[in-house]
Amino acid sequence: MQEIAIYIYETADEVLLSLADSFVDMAQKAIDEKSEFTVALSGGSSPKKLYELLASSEFSSQVDWNKVYFFFGDERYVPADDLESNALMAKKALFEPLRIPAENIFTVDTTLPPAEAAAKYAEVIQTRFQSDKARFDLILLGLGDDAHTASLFPNTSVLAEEAATVKEVFLPEKNVYRITLTAPLINQAHQVAFLVYGESKAEAVHIVLEEENNFEKYPAQLIDPIDGEMQWFLDEAAAARLETEAEDDE
Repeated sequence: MQEIAIYIYETADEVLLSLADSFVDMAQKAIDEKSEFTVALSGGSSPKKLYELLASSEFSSQVDWNKVYFFFGDERYVPADDLESNALMAKKALFEPLRIPAENIFTVDTTLPPAEAAAKYAEVIQTRFQSDKARFDLILLGLGDDAHTASLFPNTSVLAEEAATVKEVFLPEKNVYRITLTAPLINQAHQVAFLVYGESKAEAVHIVLEEENNFEKYPAQLIDPIDGEMQWFLDEAAAARLETEAEDDE
């Protein structure tokens, strides 16, 4: 396992500010080095607050957004105009306020059948990276109370997928499909950042970071970048059960 950097802050607002600063730093570095920054976004209420912060006057001028290319770590299998859509949330919170060019945004085509939508998105990613290995500069992830991340849910077949690709996932208890990057594709990233806050996440954070691996039961344990870095941004409530000492965030 690669070394993990864990940053713990008193409040959720401080967590969001720190991750926004980190996002800007990573974007600036990537753009300086190779004229672009590729990021896979996460869905949910916590990332939405991050995106709104990045689009605010405090951060919006710090990045050349025309050189940032956006993908999604997972997507709900719903129409593009459905309020559950991760892409629609990001559009309203981030893309529209920052006027991100349409050609910089790569979304899942949910008009296709689930398996076809996943295969097409894998093709889109591979074509965009134009190499044998698609390596995102940054993948943003959240953590569910059940220790799922992206749409890697407990006891689903995608957890055994060894290919760095995109797969459809059926969740029988919800009777819905999701489209997700597989763990091997996530693990190719240069940077992986978990954004987790709130006391309801404390048990899952402890299990993923400190308990013995049980990938079927705790899928987020699968995330272990091969040749990249992993950072966890936590508030004190989410970190309450950790024995691990946090890093100093300079």
